[in-house]
Amino acid sequence: METHELEAHRAYPPLEVTSVAARIVSRDENWLRLRWRIEGTGKLVVPGFAGKGRADELWRATCFELFLKPDGGEAYCEFNLSPSERWAAYDFSAQRDGMENRPVPREPECTMRQGSSFAIFDAAIPAAALPQGDCAAGLTCVLEEEGGIKSFWALCHPGDQPDFHDPACFTARLAAPTSA
Repeated sequence: METHELEAHRAYPPLEVTSVAARIVSRDENWLRLRWRIEGTGKLVVPGFAGKGRADELWRATCFELFLKPDGGEAYCEFNLSPSERWAAYDFSAQRDGMENRPVPREPECTMRQGSSFAIFDAAIPAAALPQGDCAAGLTCVLEEEGGIKSFWALCHPGDQPDFHDPACFTARLAAPTSA
């Protein structure tokens, strides 16, 4: 699968993080697997284990996000995934409109591994929680570093402020599942 280099929003530069790469690793009948690789993590603040379960406002700390917008409409969904193993999933009827909790039949799986100067965040989202058609995708993250410094990473940043919900950020693709 294709690796996507994310860019930090110019108004919120990182402290030591030098790059973030995100990729859709695989999609099968059970899981969608994603990976983010962060370089320059010497001052990265990683939320501690909090146990699985839904939680709102995960973006206020280090958090990884996926946006999926099925082709042919304005509706989209958002998945927030934390190294704490907390997660959230939302449906929107249009850009930032009509937000509701998205049903997720099984908890996503999240794993953070840290090396001396890099970190890898792996996530698996249950296939049953995903839209079934071809989708435009946005891969993003919020990274918190020491001192409360937050940087906002996305495929692109069209505006003066970070807005992961901007359809212009949905430049990756997730193909519909194929039947074997």
